[in-house]
Amino acid sequence: MERRTRVGHTTARGARGLRAAVVALALAAFAPACTLERAGTDGRPTGRDEGGRVLAVKVDNVGPARPQTGLEAADVVYVERVEAGLSRLMAVYARRLPPVVGPVRSARETDLELLRQFEDPALAFSGAQSKLLPLIDAAPLRALPPDGAPGRAYYRGGAKPAPHNLYVRPDALGARVSADGLESTGFRFGPRPAGGTPTTRQTLRFPSARFTFTWVEYEGRWHIAMDGTPARTASGAALGAATVVEQRVDIRDSRFHDRSGSASPFSRTVGSGSARVLRDGRAYEARWRRDTARDGTTFTTREGKPLAFADGPVWVVFTKA
Repeated sequence: MERRTRVGHTTARGARGLRAAVVALALAAFAPACTLERAGTDGRPTGRDEGGRVLAVKVDNVGPARPQTGLEAADVVYVERVEAGLSRLMAVYARRLPPVVGPVRSARETDLELLRQFEDPALAFSGAQSKLLPLIDAAPLRALPPDGAPGRAYYRGGAKPAPHNLYVRPDALGARVSADGLESTGFRFGPRPAGGTPTTRQTLRFPSARFTFTWVEYEGRWHIAMDGTPARTASGAALGAATVVEQRVDIRDSRFHDRSGSASPFSRTVGSGSARVLRDGRAYEARWRRDTARDGTTFTTREGKPLAFADGPVWVVFTKA
């Protein structure tokens, strides 16, 4: 509804000019705090031109989806358990955006709690179980599914069969990221802590998936293998991480199910528990703590001292406590 203001005895032209000036001043006053949204082909908002500290993308991780594209550019990769004991990844980008990420798959309830520790996150995903969609709409994040996205943002391509062939171009989403987007995670980066146990290989298992991290001294990082096969980038390079975290959490069935009726696991990332942190060829037994969904996750040594991560990509694997 248009708001009308009576302006004394000014002329109609003067009133229009005054109203225009007031509107201009109001827009100027609010401009620094506002961001504009672009509309997709159906007129729905698809993303802000500015703002947004991180972009999270749900990435497929079954055999036909590999090798994935764009994982090597992620600052954090979360490994989540999904139906049938399989795994799915959530790649989080803060420092830079790759041209393409994928294959993109659907969101889970675990993602909503996990992303609340980031300030103004955006989430790219292929869709979600219908009963979960209202929770995504209500969550403090910018949902960026294919529905309503610009025409060139999502596409199917490559030699992989559907549904393992959906990719996203982050720049076409209007995504913008900032390195300080990682500050809210609670992660600390710094020199290697004292202590730790020399470790060159660690395998973490889900009911139907396993991950092996092997320390490569001359590269200063952990190479990653999935289900016994070395993980590669789309260009064929070895996929690696500077720090690997096994975070032991409560994993239980959620109230959501997939098409076959299998319950979707929910990984509880608020609370506290034990963890193991791998960095610089050593393993550190640790404790993790996250008091509320709005808080970051802190990692400390057994003595209660902050446990710093190595500079570079962090892989966090949620295993059952």
